[in-house]
Amino acid sequence: MAISTFDLFSVGIGPSSSHTVGPMRAARQFVEALRQTQQLTDVSRIKAEMYGSL
Repeated sequence: MAISTFDLFSVGIGPSSSHTVGPMRAARQFVEALRQTQQLTDVSRIKAEMYGSL
């Protein structure tokens, strides 16, 4: 997967968007993987624990 400069330095939500964009992208990739394998409809709950400054 190629990463562009725009991916690294994109503007996101909140005063510290560098800390919010990463988790949002990870969540989207996770959901897309579930969708591609037809498992999204089987999911009723997801628990995520953030560490550090997230």
